[in-house]
Amino acid sequence: MTSLLVVLPPEHAGAALPAELTRALAGRGIDAIPCSDLVRQVEISAAPQVLLWQPVPVPGSLLEALQTWAGAPPCALSLASGPLDADTHARLVALGVHAWAPMDALDAPSLDALLARARARWQREAALRTELEAFRTRLDERKWIDRAKGLLMSARGIDEDQAFGLLRGAAMHANLRLGEVSRSVLEAAQWADAINRAGQLRMLSQRLVRVAAQGLAGIDARRARVLRTQSAERVQHNLDHLATLALGQAGNAALARVRSAWQDLEKALSARPAALAAIDARAEALLAAAEVLTETLEASGARRALRIVNICGRQRMRAQRLAKDALLASMLPSADSQQRLAATMDEFEAALRELEAAPLSSPEIRAALAIARDEWLHLMGGVRGLDSAEGRASLVRASDALVDTFERLTASYEHSLQVIMS
Repeated sequence: MTSLLVVLPPEHAGAALPAELTRALAGRGIDAIPCSDLVRQVEISAAPQVLLWQPVPVPGSLLEALQTWAGAPPCALSLASGPLDADTHARLVALGVHAWAPMDALDAPSLDALLARARARWQREAALRTELEAFRTRLDERKWIDRAKGLLMSARGIDEDQAFGLLRGAAMHANLRLGEVSRSVLEAAQWADAINRAGQLRMLSQRLVRVAAQGLAGIDARRARVLRTQSAERVQHNLDHLATLALGQAGNAALARVRSAWQDLEKALSARPAALAAIDARAEALLAAAEVLTETLEASGARRALRIVNICGRQRMRAQRLAKDALLASMLPSADSQQRLAATMDEFEAALRELEAAPLSSPEIRAALAIARDEWLHLMGGVRGLDSAEGRASLVRASDALVDTFERLTASYEHSLQVIMS
């Protein structure tokens, strides 16, 4: 086994070791290598010591090789050379050389002393680096813990001690460090927020068509104009926010497709005269792209509890889709809206039942679900009363009320302990 790597200058490659070095190294397990091969050979041999036998000036190839380790070599480094100036000594120390001796006076006893000094200094520096890394880890964990406590306090309205107790209990239950659990909590909250925002894009794609149809039909046209502006701004805000998150390659690709679909819808909305069929087609493309994005984020989050945020968020879209399709069916007899109505109603009812039966619940969530059930019945009444202006107005009001309710519900699920601590 190699106990010492001897690094020779380039001119000694393939030649015999200098006589004085041979005498000093007698009886040791050594390998002699050129300085250009230093890093690779240290990795291969795992030698505990390296002796740099170099002339003056120290070759640039050796300095370049030492820079690879950025001052923290994996073993003790000793240098035997001619006399060096102070600047060269300082540079070599910064590169991780631990001890120096004059090469013309190197015999076996002085070599032993040189290697011992280097080994002792390397061990001390390694211990200090380990201690520093542990300190940095604790400091980093402290930041994660403080941020996670703040999140829990804000989301659940609890005090600092209660938030810390939740984190500590989760860490003990999962047999993880408190910092790891805190970081996971923050990541879960980020994924839940991203899924909520991506889900809002689905709803907004349908709302924009609905308010366009609402304006053309003269149903509270002033309100429709305000909603259109607010909805477009909200789409752009959510896209900009999602772009700041680390969504991964698949998430970023899905987000790019959503951006492209939104640009197409913007153009259709600004066209004069407005063409409802074209607007609806672009909105369906945005809906499909936003659906892919939301599903991608749910899969990337890798937390089963995030699914409930997606299910609830999708109900906002369905409420708008129902109102949109009902209005389009009354205004564009040849549209596909009539065929989509029944399917969307079935999907909404099935999802509402799933939410009502889900174990992830709280008094706040159960109360909101009861309100949603009542508003759902009002929306169905509006669909049945499309033949009258009053029925169409009721449809629009019920749709907006349902969206508001499911906005609150989605936020409740997003901030629930089951999702945050999943």
